[in-house]
Amino acid sequence: MALGLAGALLCHACSRRPPLGPMGTTSASETLRVGELSYLFDSLDDRPVSSSAFRGKPTVLAFVASDDLASQAEADFLAVMAKHDGDKVNYALVAVEAPERRELVENFRAFFESKFGVSLRTGMADKDLLLGLGPFGDVRRLTVIVLDAGGKVAWQKTGIAKSEEIRAAIARL
Repeated sequence: MALGLAGALLCHACSRRPPLGPMGTTSASETLRVGELSYLFDSLDDRPVSSSAFRGKPTVLAFVASDDLASQAEADFLAVMAKHDGDKVNYALVAVEAPERRELVENFRAFFESKFGVSLRTGMADKDLLLGLGPFGDVRRLTVIVLDAGGKVAWQKTGIAKSEEIRAAIARL
């Protein structure tokens, strides 16, 4: 009986895993190639945080929380990088926070904008991302991802990613 129960639990756990490969929202006008990820996050302003908006340039996405010191340090790194090479690379923060925390996230972004004089695109996590699902897997802890110009994951790190590490990942593209 114990083996049967363990098997049933394992089957249930496996059925709840996100499927392998791309997930997310794909519009009719967006055609994905093998390995490309489709994503669309609710933007804090009129600048989209989506796979279609970022296609054509390398992209750095940082999945952050406004009340996390490591996320605040990461936002510092990205703001400085965006100030220097934001015309060649897309930079965006994705707040892995519930919708009712949107005002806190807006304040978080405003702080970095006033501190560095650059406004990072910022999006709010969707329901799947808050559950640890979605095109990037479980990014509920600080995670930095570098996508190539075609939208494929080229590099990923959980925890603080220093500017040198991110620049090295971009240079390998």
